[in-house]
Amino acid sequence: MTAETTSSRAQSPVIVTRDGATATLTLNRPSRKNAIDDEGWHLLRAALEDLATDDAVRAVIVTGAGGDFCAGADLGRASGDEHPTARMRRVGNIAIALSELPKPVIAKVEGVAAGAGWNLALACDLVVASTSARFSQIFARRGLSIDFGGSWFLPRLVGMQQAKRLALLAEMIGAEEARELGLVTWVKPEDELADFVAELAHRLAALPPVALAQSKALLHQGTTQTLREAIDNESRAQAVNLATEDAPAAFRAFRDKAEPPAYTGRWALR
Repeated sequence: MTAETTSSRAQSPVIVTRDGATATLTLNRPSRKNAIDDEGWHLLRAALEDLATDDAVRAVIVTGAGGDFCAGADLGRASGDEHPTARMRRVGNIAIALSELPKPVIAKVEGVAAGAGWNLALACDLVVASTSARFSQIFARRGLSIDFGGSWFLPRLVGMQQAKRLALLAEMIGAEEARELGLVTWVKPEDELADFVAELAHRLAALPPVALAQSKALLHQGTTQTLREAIDNESRAQAVNLATEDAPAAFRAFRDKAEPPAYTGRWALR
């Protein structure tokens, strides 16, 4: 990689790096607390599309550069040529793409996560925050209503009354309160955050990828299904799992009291 290429990559508002089976997606506008402008939204969507189809990537970390996660959309840098409805639909589709990514996603949150930036973290599967992290559904303080999936994520995670409190008052809350509400999975000291997230991603990447993708989709779908519909979907998903190399290998390891196998996600019926 040339010095020019390295410099250009470092200046990109979205950077994707890879370490084995883990990809890290870093929002990279630290001078703006990683607020996302139009270029950033475009690059974020492109990165998610690439990661979704890359079988070498088994876990994804989303984080921000410079000590903050994301201050939301950069309201001062929106394009004036696009109708607001079209822009919001385009940005909202990124929330869907992140939430539906067929592999586990960890939000690694330091500093500020506000507005669409907080909902970006909520679209991930697991949220690990530093003790200094701060969160706000800041929209009302900007004369706006909640977006980037917040109206869907919040009531499902905290219930309607707490969702209304967070959205209507637009308060800033700390990491421990967010964890108590069920909006953060783990809170870690700043000097332990990176190692904890890296180890968590490593653990997830070592698990059977097809089974994890199926479980993630089933949990999402189950929130709006009847019990009968959920059980029917579970039955179909297990049939898919049993057609991979991973389930038979796991059964053999269990039977033989052996170490867990190296899961491949490969289709066994060829």
